[in-house]
Amino acid sequence: MNQKSKNIECPCGGGSYDKCCGRFIDAAQVAASASDLMRSRYTAFVLRNEAYLRATWWPETLPEEAVAGEDDVKWIGLKIVAQSQAVEADEATVEFVARFKVGGRAHKLHEISNFARQADAAGTMRWYYVDGVFPEHD
Repeated sequence: MNQKSKNIECPCGGGSYDKCCGRFIDAAQVAASASDLMRSRYTAFVLRNEAYLRATWWPETLPEEAVAGEDDVKWIGLKIVAQSQAVEADEATVEFVARFKVGGRAHKLHEISNFARQADAAGTMRWYYVDGVFPEHD
């Protein structure tokens, strides 16, 4: 995003971009929780920010192909359903529903995502997306 657009509403719905997910995506801060990372990754999908998505993906499960998605996907909303993390734990889950449109047709992605925290090369503790499961449709 350019400087002018940073005052727009964050795609995740959590306030202004620069005070919400922008502070993580633009590398000013590290996500303090798996939920913060989940929201910023959703925003990165909306913005098609391949570099951020790859940088926040657990190295052992990172796919070789592009991860930002197709050009014709329009992300339209995020709802965090549940989250769990034991105090001082380095693993967490976040259940979410993301709504999107393809070719004008509405869809939803319901996922329970697994996250892990470990030190990066500089020794900073960071959350990473590991993988996810898709609950059966009701």
